[in-house]
Amino acid sequence: MGKKTKKSAEHKDRVAAKQSKKTAQKEKRSKAKGKDADSDAEDADLDAILAQYAEEQAKFLKVTEVPSEPPVPRSSSTLLASPSNRNELLLFGGEYFDGTHATFFNNLFVYLIDRGEWREVTSPNSPLPRSGHAWCRGGNSGGIYMFGGEFSSPKQGTFYHYNDFWHLDTATREWTRLEVKGKGPPARSGHRMTYFKNYIILFGGFQDTSQQTKYLQDLWIYDCNQYTWHNPALTLASQKPDPRSSFSLLPHDTGAVLYGGYSRVKAAAGGGKQGKGGGPQKMALRPMVHQDTWFLRVTPPAAEAPSSTAPAVRWERRKKPANTPNPPRVGTTMAYHKGRGIMFGGVHDVELSEEGIESEFFDTLFAWTTDRNRFFPLSLRRPRAPGKKQQANQNAKSKNRGRADEEELLANLKALEAKVGIRDNEDDDMEISTPQPEEPVEPAQPSVVRFEMPHRRFNAQLAVQDDTLFIFGGTFEKGDREFTFDDMYSIDLVKLDGVKEVFYREPENWNLLKEAEDSDEDMDDEDDDEEMDEDDEAEAEAMSLDAPSPAPTDVPSVTKDMEQLEVEEPEEQNVNDTRPLPRPFESLREFFSRTSEEWQNIMMEIVKEREESGDKTVKELRKAAFSLAEEKWWDSREEIMALEDEQEAAGIGEVVSMSDRTENMGGAGRRR
Repeated sequence: MGKKTKKSAEHKDRVAAKQSKKTAQKEKRSKAKGKDADSDAEDADLDAILAQYAEEQAKFLKVTEVPSEPPVPRSSSTLLASPSNRNELLLFGGEYFDGTHATFFNNLFVYLIDRGEWREVTSPNSPLPRSGHAWCRGGNSGGIYMFGGEFSSPKQGTFYHYNDFWHLDTATREWTRLEVKGKGPPARSGHRMTYFKNYIILFGGFQDTSQQTKYLQDLWIYDCNQYTWHNPALTLASQKPDPRSSFSLLPHDTGAVLYGGYSRVKAAAGGGKQGKGGGPQKMALRPMVHQDTWFLRVTPPAAEAPSSTAPAVRWERRKKPANTPNPPRVGTTMAYHKGRGIMFGGVHDVELSEEGIESEFFDTLFAWTTDRNRFFPLSLRRPRAPGKKQQANQNAKSKNRGRADEEELLANLKALEAKVGIRDNEDDDMEISTPQPEEPVEPAQPSVVRFEMPHRRFNAQLAVQDDTLFIFGGTFEKGDREFTFDDMYSIDLVKLDGVKEVFYREPENWNLLKEAEDSDEDMDDEDDDEEMDEDDEAEAEAMSLDAPSPAPTDVPSVTKDMEQLEVEEPEEQNVNDTRPLPRPFESLREFFSRTSEEWQNIMMEIVKEREESGDKTVKELRKAAFSLAEEKWWDSREEIMALEDEQEAAGIGEVVSMSDRTENMGGAGRRR
């Protein structure tokens, strides 16, 4: 009995280790044998390795930026839209694990969106190689701020966590290590950062050693003007999020919002049964997927307060978001986009008693509206076929163009027959021009656009620049094999008219995955054949009996589904919202052009209430009115898309005002 109990405990420990690896990717050293891991921990001197990296880094005399190929595959890197250039994305760091050894990176890549080019930046003072770090844009102060991360020995037997703080000038590509006043956050990785006015907000993460993983729940706020970290002291009675990592932390007008995350918590082993002989229960670390939502309210100090005064903060727990992705998943850190968090992919792990862990990966796209605390699925939509009127105009243009080409050809033939030739407009003498051989021009390779999401994955890096979502890399697992994707895609969040492939390189050993999937399909086909044979036999037996009349079936309705969604709304909305609503198939420009007068009147009322009419020009009022209209357009985007899909399914292609449907839908407040 004792031997059996020991084997079961070892099995559970191995299951827990694999679970942690799939989400935090910090226990991949379990793939190496114990003896190798021990020797790696004893022989590897991380300080010496990092000193060698620093020595090689110092050989660069200045910041250089050269064209390059796309980055090699990596995970736990960071991708961010440049705050100073609307045509740039920035990628830094990451690691690659080939099953035996881990390689860490510290190169900075710049992707030029308009040119489709990659550039690699080298600098004499670049941060050391790392993964699991966090960075965010600087808000009012500009640039990008980065903190922490981790580095490990090649076999991941020993880990090193950073506590350094950096600033990147996105215009000059210059890195600067910030020497702050006083105490700063301890070393960590897996944390998240965001910005609020002139502050940088940091929360959570973990510290990993060779023996255990400690998850953190401390909050730090950096004052970009005073170069000081603040660690706000919260009362014991005040609420705050549990320790976690790999969560989403998004900016907000009055602070920040937090959703989800992953951690491991202590729980009774053996399903809550008492120990042998009625003794105390054995405790073990269990994986936990967080689905709670928190709002961090940040109040800057008064203008007359001393410069060293810290802002006042308060955590507020929100209701559970409506329509959360089911089943719950991890590895889905969101990217911020105009009051929404964009989520892609993820993994859901189920711990089995005997077979280990079964993982389900996803390729779905969601939008989480932070103010309404609601998730909406985002589905790709094929471009709409042109209407009859538009098609007729195109046919008329093509006919006119063809007639003009025919007339020009006849004129040239007539001139040749008369042996006159075609004279130049500026010269009466006939010139015979010999065609010059043109230099071969390489045709621009068109981007591949497809109407299916990228392959299922988790821990993909997301960034949004000008309403376009970019998805870089990620990880997928099949059995004991781990595949790191080497690709990037873009999706227009307004049109959702397909997935554009920026670049794609097949992951290493990808053919093994295809072979495994083919074998699984063959087994499924055999099972289907057996089921079909059984169904045929059952059908033959039932032929002699009178078949009952088919039961009536209900056709699903998009409007009905929307009404059911409204019942799940966790917060009551204002039913007296009389602001203009966008129409189906109406762009933001068309929406504001149609309703600009109403939005300007609304803005005038707001200005009168604030008694600021003397400080606003007509141009400023119109700009503020456009901001209100843009916020309303994005706020209603998901409902409008549902109506567009419903109308397309019904064969309706014209614009229909949502105000005409308020009688059936219960008013504007009902939709919210």
